Amino acid sequence: MPSTVVHVAFAGLIGVALLGDEFDTRAIAIVMACSAVLDLDTLIGIVVPGTHRAAFHNLWIVLVPAAVLLWDGAIRDRSIVRDRWGEYGHRIAWASLAGLLFAHVLFDAFFNGVNLFWPVHDRFYDLSGSLLVTDQRGLVQTFVELDAGTVAESTARGTTENTHYRTGFDPTRDGPATAVERIFPIAATGERFVLTVAGFATVLVRIVEDRRGD
Repeated sequence: MPSTVVHVAFAGLIGVALLGDEFDTRAIAIVMACSAVLDLDTLIGIVVPGTHRAAFHNLWIVLVPAAVLLWDGAIRDRSIVRDRWGEYGHRIAWASLAGLLFAHVLFDAFFNGVNLFWPVHDRFYDLSGSLLVTDQRGLVQTFVELDAGTVAESTARGTTENTHYRTGFDPTRDGPATAVERIFPIAATGERFVLTVAGFATVLVRIVEDRRGD
């Protein structure tokens, strides 16, 4: 699974792109920190088995705040967020939510699954797959596989009762923890390593440019 380091680097890229003129060190730090916070459900999963990739790795963690922010900024006569933090705070909020959605929740969902609709619907969905064009089959996608009109078992996995994602903090439920190697990945594949380097390098360059501008 993508490590917290990879998620943070990816969120940094999104933050640099979306913060625009509101970019500064504090703003990008908030965007990147928000992405890291979601992995705290790793620790929750130790106490409440099955809630890793469920408690914080769901769409509600993004959709509910996004709905509130949209209501505050587009429907209310006066925006609470803008009145208190100005356009700066409003832009950070949206950039942070974009980072949460794309750099973490969906990134994990398309890598071996998350519990997308927990706690409303307790089911892990693994959207790992590919999108390609062939000369015989045309456009082919394997992200969501259907079986007789319903989501196939290869896409819809287990529930919080029978699904466990190994981490360095909680490597396995079976046997003594001392008998299992605790692995804390940084970048488990070359692609994720390149993404990580690109993310942190882009943020660093942007910070240097911002400070020179000041």
